[in-house]
This record gives sequence, C-alpha cells and structure tokens, in this order.
Amino acid sequence: MLIPTGQPNALQGARILSIALNLPGPAALARCQAWGAFCTKLEPPAPSEGQSADPMARYCPEAYSDLHAGIRILHADLKTDAGQHLLHQELAATDVLITSFRPSALRRLGMDWDALHAAYPALSLVRVVGMRGGRAEEPGHDLTYQAAAGLIPPGTDLPSTLYADMAGALLASEAVLRSLLARHATGRGVLEDVALADAAHWLAAPRGWGIALPAGDVGGAHAGYRVYRCADGRVAVAALEPHFLARLYAAAGCHGSPDPRAPATHDAIAAYLDTRTRAELQCLADEKDLPLHPLD
Repeated sequence: MLIPTGQPNALQGARILSIALNLPGPAALARCQAWGAFCTKLEPPAPSEGQSADPMARYCPEAYSDLHAGIRILHADLKTDAGQHLLHQELAATDVLITSFRPSALRRLGMDWDALHAAYPALSLVRVVGMRGGRAEEPGHDLTYQAAAGLIPPGTDLPSTLYADMAGALLASEAVLRSLLARHATGRGVLEDVALADAAHWLAAPRGWGIALPAGDVGGAHAGYRVYRCADGRVAVAALEPHFLARLYAAAGCHGSPDPRAPATHDAIAAYLDTRTRAELQCLADEKDLPLHPLD
C-alpha cells in the first residue's frame, strides 16, 4: 500500500508512541513513520506465537502488515506493574502519544490527560475516540459513524470503504503535526481529541451542501460528471469545467453550448459513449486532455 510521504524527513527526530488498536491509530502512525518520525506501537501480549493482539491482524493481516512496516512493536499488559513500567519508560522519551481507548479505560490505566500532563509536561496526547464529549463512551465503528453522517447508500449494501476510519487517521496525523507545532512554540504538550464521527461528517459535507445529491452537479445532474455505460464496460467522466465540457461536447457531436443539465444532453453523451470501447475512450482522454477513467 502506498502511504504518501510528502517530505520524508519532515518529522525526523520526533518520537511517536501509539497504543491505538484497529485501523485509525495504526494508519495515523504509519503516516508519521513515512514522514520520518521514530514510531513505536505498544500492543497487548500476543495470544500466540507469531500473532498480534491487534484485532486488525486477525480480520485483515494484509492491512496490519502494510500499516506496521517499519514500526517498532513492543508488547505489554498495561494492567500489570511490569506493563506500566514499560509504558512509562517509553513515555519519558515520547513527544506524542496516540490512543484509541474510551476515556474511562484511559483513566483506569492512569492515562487520563491530567495525570499524563502532570507527569510529562512536554508530552502531547492525541485521543482517537468515536464521538466527542459526553458521547465518547458510546460504542461504535466506522459503519455506525457513516450511518450517522448519511453516507450509507440506499438498501443494505455496505459503503465501498472505511471512510470514517481512514478520514479519522488523516485527522489524527494532522493532530500530531499540530501538537508538535504547539510544543515547539510553548515547550508544553497539548491534548487533541479526534472523533471518527466528526471525520465522517466532514466527508459528508458535500452532501449537506447539496452538490453530491442527485440534483447536484457532482451527484448526477451534470452531464459532464457521471458514470456512463460504454461498449465493453463503464466510464467515469469528470468534465465539469467549461473547457473540459467543450471537449466532451465536440467529441460527442453536441453542437453549440447545450445545457449540461438537460436530459437531451445526457442522452447525447450517453449515446456517444455507448458506442466506444474502454480502450478507445482512454485514447480520447489522452489525445483531448479529458478527465475520464474507463471501468469494468
């Protein structure tokens, strides 16, 4: 899996510790590692030889392998004295801690913000939670956060990917950057809460604005921004700007400047694309500088 690096040494010298399990925390940690941070993950003891206690290692070993490449992995039971000793040994040399436990679980482990900040004033804490404030104790997962944000498609089909988890990972890595900047300015650590429900609602914002709904220009109402049938599959067309739309019109034989929202315009473009193969449409995209992508 490709994890964009940007500036690969941007976080060189920063030390990030994570006790976050499942997807968002490890994905955020992987991004920090790609930016040059020294990243450590502290996991519970493995249930058996060669396995991990992170549930992701069981339900998707490929994801676990991708996201933990280059990450230093330690094991400790944080409910024991030995585990607490290892944790605090690591915290003493850590710039940012990433967690994914509910606030009550962190308190039981002696890892609430007040306790951590008193013991390690320069340490920042990035807490990945489901929801903010008084709802942080409520159970949830990517699917429920997407449902609350209105991202679930009609019927019983599942979303095509884990939008809330992956967007939450981006927000968490962003929070790591903010906390390091704040510490650089003040010398003191900060608390950052990242809610997966917020991440889902952020991704759903275009639907709230109406532009991604069926009546919106990127929801199907605009003839230049749709998925069409072609001779041997489908093609995703994103000719939204006037210059792209003019090239699409020229290729499809649409004369003048027809209304891209008119049914007749949709029909004309659909009829043209229906006679072309994916290979022909890829050649058209290359020759005419058109934003389209053939699909099976």
